[in-house]
Amino acid sequence: MDILFQQIINGLALGLVFALVAVGYSLVFGILRLINFSHGSVYAFGAHVVFFVVGFGLGPVLGIIVSIIVTGFLGIFIDKIALAPLRRKKSMGMAALVTTLGISNIIQHTLVLISGSHRKAFPDFYNFGLVTVFGVQISSRQFVMLGVSLILLLLLFFIVHKTKIGLAMRATSQNQKAASLMGINVNSVITTTFFMSGASAAIAGGLVAGYYQVVYPGMGFMIGLKAFAASVLGGIGSLPGALIGGLLVGIMESVAALYIGSNYRDAMAFIILIIVLIFKPAGIFGKKDVIKV
Repeated sequence: MDILFQQIINGLALGLVFALVAVGYSLVFGILRLINFSHGSVYAFGAHVVFFVVGFGLGPVLGIIVSIIVTGFLGIFIDKIALAPLRRKKSMGMAALVTTLGISNIIQHTLVLISGSHRKAFPDFYNFGLVTVFGVQISSRQFVMLGVSLILLLLLFFIVHKTKIGLAMRATSQNQKAASLMGINVNSVITTTFFMSGASAAIAGGLVAGYYQVVYPGMGFMIGLKAFAASVLGGIGSLPGALIGGLLVGIMESVAALYIGSNYRDAMAFIILIIVLIFKPAGIFGKKDVIKV
């Protein structure tokens, strides 16, 4: 039983990071009804910014702060350069979807050009030892991941549900035209959303790179897909859904590694994704869109 609890703790720590990445998908989808498939590469970019800043001897805290700013502006840059022109031309949703896939490739290959495709050792900043609670060992890295992820998710919920910009985001997500007529600057809301999406990816990238002590250009591919599965499970576009979906994917993945084998842990997210799409495509907290004709 102790081993099961241990795996659940491991899954909770990882699940909160999935949730942090899934929030990025949900923020953008909530405003633009767009699945931003470049988000995994943005996450890898954020981890590399932390790696480079730390390489200059400036420490992990400054590394995370710089990464939040730089990666947040990368999110804005992606929108202004590639997605906003498509919106102005009223292009089909498929065009934006394919564009985000292309952007993902560009970011990943840019990272390869700058730092090489090999895995690089990330400094072990969060390792202060182990704590045993009721027979379950929790590492300081897991405490850091749990604490930071939880605080940031609560901060995002506060911004979206208790601030003016959050109110504008929720109004824009319901009806952009009506929000614009009510005096809301929709373009500013979209810009803020892409900044928050990039910032959350930067924090997740820094946390995971520190947890596994490795950073490489392709690190965003698998976690991006798992976070997407988590956001679909929770109900894409819903922030509580991203949190619950991330936790469920993380726990199920860890438990599957215990009972089925570690070779199958990566498959769990996709098994969950297929089951959700078949039986409850809107996810746990998602709502079916009603289209009037």
